[in-house]
Amino acid sequence: MRSVQTTRPVAFVASTDLQRSRAFYVDRLGLEPVGQDEYALEVRSGAVPVRITHVPDHVALPFTVLGWEFDDLAREVAALRAQGVATTRYPWFDQDDDGVWVAPGGTRVAWFADPDGNVLSLSQAVTT
Repeated sequence: MRSVQTTRPVAFVASTDLQRSRAFYVDRLGLEPVGQDEYALEVRSGAVPVRITHVPDHVALPFTVLGWEFDDLAREVAALRAQGVATTRYPWFDQDDDGVWVAPGGTRVAWFADPDGNVLSLSQAVTT
């Protein structure tokens, strides 16, 4: 058996409405559509396939289920805002005007939600 370390991962996100998810993930976020059937919409984020799976009784979880790292978080948050996607604010985090929180180690993180309430994130690691 090949080690999972040497194979390509596949990410999964649940959706109650694949057409609505397609409009969000493809049209707003710009992920590459790969295929769709009655069970899932498959998109690609870089080299990683993401299966947005139809789950009729899905209830969103209260934590990040999918995220992306960027070199310029401010630019990406602005691009999201231009697409009509707002960052999520949490009362337990000290976030700036753009909804960005700085983790104790210096990583900057912004969260937003897809149409099903799944928590997604953008982050920028500290460069030394």
